[in-house]
Amino acid sequence: MANKARWLPLESNPEVFNKYVSNLGVSNLPGEWQFVDVWGLEPDLLATVPHPVGAVLLLFPIKDSYTEWCKKEQERLAAAKQTVSNKLYYTKQTVGNACGTVALIHALANNVDKLKLTSDGKLKRFLDATIKLDPEARAAYLATDSDICSAHEESAQEGQTEAPSADQEVTPHFVAMVEVEGHLYELDGRKPGPVNHGPSSPETLLQDAARVCKQFMERDPDEVNFTVVALAAAN
Repeated sequence: MANKARWLPLESNPEVFNKYVSNLGVSNLPGEWQFVDVWGLEPDLLATVPHPVGAVLLLFPIKDSYTEWCKKEQERLAAAKQTVSNKLYYTKQTVGNACGTVALIHALANNVDKLKLTSDGKLKRFLDATIKLDPEARAAYLATDSDICSAHEESAQEGQTEAPSADQEVTPHFVAMVEVEGHLYELDGRKPGPVNHGPSSPETLLQDAARVCKQFMERDPDEVNFTVVALAAAN
């Protein structure tokens, strides 16, 4: 199962995510924590999301215009010399269609203080093996991790829509947003590195991430295929 060039894409579905993450060995998710839908980015709808929030996942379609915008963004970030916390866990993505798992890893790895990982679980073994590696080496390790690959493939078969084949080109892409040491980071394994979106806090993470999600939507105003999911406390 491991070392495939492409995996089956995951559906943006909290029920699928919760079952998948439990299979990876997070014993209090669902339970004390869970993935939930974010039904809208306005204050009244954000208020319906349980708090606190540990991470936000955005699914959006990649188009040529977005690829061009990313090039300009990287030029700006390189010139600005943004600050990135050394406590942030970030991995590149080298396997096609693995963005859902990469986003989940980003969400979970940056919230290990809130989660209970089983000692022999797939996620703990992966994090223990990669915590001291650089982002490229982490991606290489993930590509050959048969346990996580198998768990991903199993979860990709679930959900409300039929999974496309692994060889099919898909445009929807997941990114994760987390707060680490007072800053909001966008974590996208396709980009050269994390993107620091400015000050944030555990209390304002959801609102700060919603602001960034709105920026994605404003760059493609004719597109409606955006979904947002939060890793939130189970109230």
